[in-house]
Order: sequence, then structure tokens, then C-alpha cells
Amino acid sequence: MNNFHDEDAMVKEIARHFLPSRGGKLRLGIGDDAGLWKPKLGFVTILTSDWFLEGSHFLREKHPPDTVGWKCLARAASDIAAMGGTPRCFLLNLALPVVATGKWLKGFLEGLRRAAKSLDCILAGGDTTRSERILISITVLGEIREGQEVLRSGAHSGDLLYVSGTLGEAEWGLRFLRKSAGRVNRKNAGMRKHLYPEPRVELGRWLAEKKLATAMMDVSDGLSTDLPRLCAASGVGALVDPEKLPAPRGIYGESARQLALHGGDDYELLFSVSAAGASRLPAKFHGLRLSKIGEITGGRGVRIIDKNGMTEPLRAAGWDPFRRQK
Repeated sequence: MNNFHDEDAMVKEIARHFLPSRGGKLRLGIGDDAGLWKPKLGFVTILTSDWFLEGSHFLREKHPPDTVGWKCLARAASDIAAMGGTPRCFLLNLALPVVATGKWLKGFLEGLRRAAKSLDCILAGGDTTRSERILISITVLGEIREGQEVLRSGAHSGDLLYVSGTLGEAEWGLRFLRKSAGRVNRKNAGMRKHLYPEPRVELGRWLAEKKLATAMMDVSDGLSTDLPRLCAASGVGALVDPEKLPAPRGIYGESARQLALHGGDDYELLFSVSAAGASRLPAKFHGLRLSKIGEITGGRGVRIIDKNGMTEPLRAAGWDPFRRQK
């Protein structure tokens, strides 16, 4: 496929992958100055945006373009899931060098289209421009019935702390990818988790509808970085049992613990549940494991049980783009 040297032609190529861009409450999508969205009666709109940058979030020479398309939408939609909502439509802002407007763009759009179809989330518009590196910004609009939204700020002392799926798997996959010299092994579970994360929309929606989760967020930067954010918003502390962390299969000991505590990019849901609500929580939700990893405490800060059965502060060592590198 030839590279585009004309913005209108590139926009038409993007639209070709997604039209018709109307459905549900999206009254007007691609093709005008802006889109028109009308929320359902009794629902509130959830808004989120996310950057996905070459060099920081993906490597052009390592990540296949379809995985970049899939992941840029999936990770933004995960924020909607973390509030118990449903993604409905999204805006795509895309800055590309000319060399990436041909084959790379086609692969990217194929992955993005698959993610949009999987999430039933419609492309409503956006913007394109030229850049030396690939820069992607996604804005997702979601909705939830008014009063059902789950915030980070609702956890109380005595609540139990849960996480979905497996922690550290995506980080393990990234390490494999960095070492790989040839084709990406999509059969590797960690590689799949890193390349094609699945936002837990159904689980988040169920927890919200059943009013089980008292507080919730997604684990994108690693448990040790994200859990303190939930605790700070709720004005509580937490105690984590490292023996209960759902680490990747085939990894044991301290390596498994470090991955589960600090590995990012998993996009699992971290949520608190009252003791009474925990009795209604299944061990698995549609085959997805739900693991109790600790509890909410009355103090401030996050602590972890050490090898001697004592507790110590949990150091935040997950992803932070502004943390000084040692």
C-alpha cells in the first residue's frame, strides 16, 4: 500500500474502515466539524482520554501495527470499565510520519477496527496531522445508569480487596517481546496480554449493577502504584497478602511476586467489597478469576505482609513516566 501525502485521502482511508459511524445515541459521526451524541434518559456520560506514544508505550520496530490499534482503544476503554460503565463511541487523534501512512496505517486501522467491534464502540471523529513520531490520543465516551457509577473513593475500613485475572502477565510478555528477534509469538499468554489486553467491561458493569464494588479502578501502572491511588481517594489504607497475588503461570518465588506487585499494562480491575458483599462474589466471573488479595484498613498507606509474617510499607515501583530513572 502506498503512503498518503494528502490528509483528506488519509481521513477517507480511516473512515473507510469504520463507516457507517452512526448507531445508538451517536447522531452524527465522521464527516462534519464535530459529532453529535445524545445520552440515554436516566444515564450519565463517562469521559476519558489516553495517550499512546511511540517510544513510550510502544516500539514501532517491535510491536505489530494491528496490536497498536487494538491496544490504544482497549486501554482507554478500560477506564470506562473501571467505573462500571459501557464504552459507546470514541475520538481518534492521530499524528504520523509520512512513512507510516501506508502499510503501517492499514495494519493499525485493522487492529483498531477489531477492538471497536469487540467493544461495540463507534468511531465518532477525531483529527490527523503529521509528526516525526507516531502519536495517538484516544477519547472514549461511555455511559452508566445514574447512581450506579463506582468511584475510587468509596472504600471503607473492613472491606476486602479483590483483583481480576492475573497480575504481571503483560510485563512478562513485554520482556519476551524486547528479547524477540523475529515474529511475535501470539500463543504466549503473556505476549497476548501485553499486545491485546481485554478491558473488563462486563465484570465492571456487573459489579456496578449488583452494587458489590465499594471502590474500583483498573490496574494499568502496576498494583504497587495504583492501589495507593485508590486508598488516597478513599482516605483509607490497605494490607496486601503477597501469597494471594494471582501471578503469571510458570513463574515462581520472588520473581512472581515482583511481577504481580509492580508489573503494569494488565488492565485488570482492582476493587473493594464489603464483608457482606464478598459472600455474593463468585470465585470466577465468566471464567475470569477473582482473587482476594488483602483488605482495606483504617490507617493511611499500603502495607504488605513480609516473609516473617510482619508488615512493611509497600513501595510504589510500577510505571510512572515522571519518576526519576536510577
